[in-house]
Amino acid sequence: MNYPVLAALFLVYIGIMTALAYYGYKQTKTESDYLVGGRNISPTVMALSYGATFISTSSIIGFGGVASLYGFSLLWLALLNIVLGVGIAFAVFGTRIRKLSLDLNSYTFSDLLGKRYNSKFLTIFSGAMIFLFMPAYTSIVLIGGGRFLEETLSMNFNVALLILAMIVGVYVITGGIKAVMYTDAFAAVVMLFGMILFLVTTYKTLGGIGTAHSTLTAMKDLVPQNLVDQGHQGWTSMPAFGSPLWWTIVSTIIMGVGIGVLAQPQLAMRSMTVKDNRSLYRSVLVGGIFIFFMTGAAYMIGPLTNVYFQETAGMLAIDAAKGNVDLVIPTFINSLMPDWFIYLFTLTLLSATISTISSLIHLQGSAFGEDILKNLGLQSMFGMSLSRLGVLIGIVAAVILAYIMPAGIIAQATAFWFGICAAGFLPTLIGALFWKKSTKEGAVASTITGFVVSVFGFLFIHQKEAAAFGISEALFGKTTLLGFPWTFVDPMFYALPLSALVFIAVSIGTAKKQSVKADSAA
Repeated sequence: MNYPVLAALFLVYIGIMTALAYYGYKQTKTESDYLVGGRNISPTVMALSYGATFISTSSIIGFGGVASLYGFSLLWLALLNIVLGVGIAFAVFGTRIRKLSLDLNSYTFSDLLGKRYNSKFLTIFSGAMIFLFMPAYTSIVLIGGGRFLEETLSMNFNVALLILAMIVGVYVITGGIKAVMYTDAFAAVVMLFGMILFLVTTYKTLGGIGTAHSTLTAMKDLVPQNLVDQGHQGWTSMPAFGSPLWWTIVSTIIMGVGIGVLAQPQLAMRSMTVKDNRSLYRSVLVGGIFIFFMTGAAYMIGPLTNVYFQETAGMLAIDAAKGNVDLVIPTFINSLMPDWFIYLFTLTLLSATISTISSLIHLQGSAFGEDILKNLGLQSMFGMSLSRLGVLIGIVAAVILAYIMPAGIIAQATAFWFGICAAGFLPTLIGALFWKKSTKEGAVASTITGFVVSVFGFLFIHQKEAAAFGISEALFGKTTLLGFPWTFVDPMFYALPLSALVFIAVSIGTAKKQSVKADSAA
């Protein structure tokens, strides 16, 4: 690898990103500019920024590696990403979020919910949930970028994490959401070009779409026995219905992430940055095309890595990656692609990492400063604005977690964050946007229920997380409190319906009481 060439490209890339961040900084004059871009961001920039925030290294590296184990079944997630994550999120949810945030003069996701339901507690609680739980998601995005740099450039993993964190910190602290979105849009273009080229090269190397898929289908007998026992039926087939693997893929990966996207605070906030509904409608096409090539490409390339490694090394992709699914895609790139593509894909992964982390860190900073501390009466601390202080704390927390997270955790941690957001926020958000008779009491009860039941499910019922934390084992002498199939069912599957039922029941009950009080007063 020609490191001087790579270094030169990296400097040019960072130079462009810095110029865009500086441009955003110069345009950031008010609190509205810092938090929602002054509500005049162009629809193309918004769509590209949304897509770049949505598609992180967890999608390309983490889920691409998981697809190498589970096969094309993950393409159902790509479909949900496009239909729900772009179409519904922009044209249905986004238009109402934009109008409601404007009517209420809200600049953050938690502030929007709190003002809609006239509940300072809801603002503080939801802001706290974002600030406390989001670092887990932020850290695995850092891990994905760090692992790629480690594998591709032989860089020390710890050094890679610190470099990425420092770059993001500078952009977010100085320029706010405008700097984030301008750099995101440029990063999205780099990502799109890189992934299209990666997909085309993969199919060309394997003899075309038909040959590649038929070869992968014929490799059914090579599926590891432990996956066969869990219901794996080949990389081009869905797992056996109702099997442990079916529940994992459908409930955790496809539904957990696919539905959870509608309640992602960092994505919902993008709708607040454009000036009108027409801008959101225009964003659908750009966002849909971007998501198709990013998630679809990753979930197609992942399974096909097995064909390549079987033909060239006589082993499956997971074996070539030494058992770590997070290293499948980096190992495949290093084995298949020429140096010039590795340079390009290095920038692609850097773009995915920086764009997503910058948005997550900006949201954490806003939650810390605007939603929590300002509502507790503080205006500044240590001579720094509270949002910028929150950014610093969020970065430090993400780096610390990235050091202690176990290997192969990227896809799992992503599903965890998306799932708890769906259970905690989605019923309350839908009520805020579509049900005028929903009440403050219903929103508070639903949000608390969603988060508490989700976290309980991950700690005491869902096998992977319960075994990793060990709390159930320590308290009750067994890894999980329930047996199959609950140990493989994502907690979102029962936490979200329960949260929705609580929201509806409490809202109806409290609305009736308020109506009775009003009649009595009259």
